[in-house]
Amino acid sequence: MLSPAFDRSCSSSDFRPSAKVFGENGALEEQKSPKFKKRETEVYVGNLPLDISEEEIRCLLKDFSPLHVHRVQNGCRCFAFVDLGSTQKVALAIQALNGKLFHKRKLYVNSNNRSPKRTPDVTERPQELLISEKASAQGFAGTTACPQLTPKASGEPCETEKSKTSFFAVPMEMRGSFLVLLLRECFRDLGWLATIPSISGEVGLLVTSTVPQTPFFWAMHITETLHQNMQALFSALAEAEERQPYLQDSAVRRGTRGLAEYHLGDYGPAWNRCWVLDRVDSWVVVMFVDFGRSATIPVQSLRTLDSDDFWTIPPLTQPFMLEKGILSSNQVIHRILKGKITGALNLESHILKFEEFE
Repeated sequence: MLSPAFDRSCSSSDFRPSAKVFGENGALEEQKSPKFKKRETEVYVGNLPLDISEEEIRCLLKDFSPLHVHRVQNGCRCFAFVDLGSTQKVALAIQALNGKLFHKRKLYVNSNNRSPKRTPDVTERPQELLISEKASAQGFAGTTACPQLTPKASGEPCETEKSKTSFFAVPMEMRGSFLVLLLRECFRDLGWLATIPSISGEVGLLVTSTVPQTPFFWAMHITETLHQNMQALFSALAEAEERQPYLQDSAVRRGTRGLAEYHLGDYGPAWNRCWVLDRVDSWVVVMFVDFGRSATIPVQSLRTLDSDDFWTIPPLTQPFMLEKGILSSNQVIHRILKGKITGALNLESHILKFEEFE
């Protein structure tokens, strides 16, 4: 039997509406509940693009199940306060997103325990990196069909202009250094990375995950070998589900291999291999290695899966970059894209460039 979904919302008693009371002088006064309880579960996200929507901010923090997004734009500045429902999720979001590049901007993510007296001016923040073609081979990639709104340099009027070429930082979980660590700790074999650059020509890709507001996505390259691996792996995991014990609390730490429930949208939940990226109190951030997706789940929901027998089949999904434009996660997840491989990123040759057929 599959266990129930793990997402749990915060109790509604954490924040109470204001009430009317009579003061000592008999006058009707307004009494407000302390707001610190609410702020403890909020995270501040700063240095956002001016044209970002609340839905896109919600998508940025999707792994932490945001309850409410409040977007604020003040002149050339855009930031947001996002209620995540628990202090544990706030800590995880800060660790995962603070300093991350998003639309060529370095995100400033911190707790909202104290409201800032003032928001730093754009001119006081580090300027966006001036990225050249050479930089695209050092953790950055360019795409030509995604014009972005970018503020002008310090001292110039707050206007926006469209750039013909947009550059995006390669997501950390797609970089070779991260995948080498994952393969060593989980699969004890690096051979999978070496086979990726050999893929070429026309392909069909089953999209499993996207990186919001970037051309990067994870997908399964549809082949007969993939079909055989999927059948063998999912059958083995289905049989192991009930007999694999839950991990003891003391055994759950960074680098632990495990089995956890992965939610396939309309298809329902399924147990999948995962790797623990980090832990904060009773929550862990895991990477579902066969779907290229990270998630925050309770520690007690992890089952043991440390036998090498479950890790002989390499990851079913791999990273790709769309040659033109970006993908909308709501439209393409679990959908097959048909197109061709046009090459690979410099110095990250395991990330293949993909051009979809029109």
